[in-house]
Amino acid sequence: MEILKSLDQSSIVRSYVVLEYRTFQFGFFIKIKAALIDGSELHIKEYSDETERNYSYHWQSDAGVLITRWDNAPHYSNLSTFPHHKHQEGKILPSEEILLEDVLEHLRERLHA
Repeated sequence: MEILKSLDQSSIVRSYVVLEYRTFQFGFFIKIKAALIDGSELHIKEYSDETERNYSYHWQSDAGVLITRWDNAPHYSNLSTFPHHKHQEGKILPSEEILLEDVLEHLRERLHA
């Protein structure tokens, strides 16, 4: 599975645990908690089937404070990247990071790893 492969290969992921994993005929649902090298955590949820893909990547400090959350819930149709967006510093912003690989690269740059 690409999600687990990305986590295994990332230089910023210290460890992770799969909290939930379900497969069905044409898709899957996965929920993961990843510990990052700076003590922060990345909470990953992804659902995919033959017609849709829903995701949420929630990055929080070691104290549990939201740093950034990327998701594609269709709430902000005014954004150029609708439905993809991120929640950061109390703002809703356009987001080009729509895959876990993109988010991990962004975090790697932020953590200077």
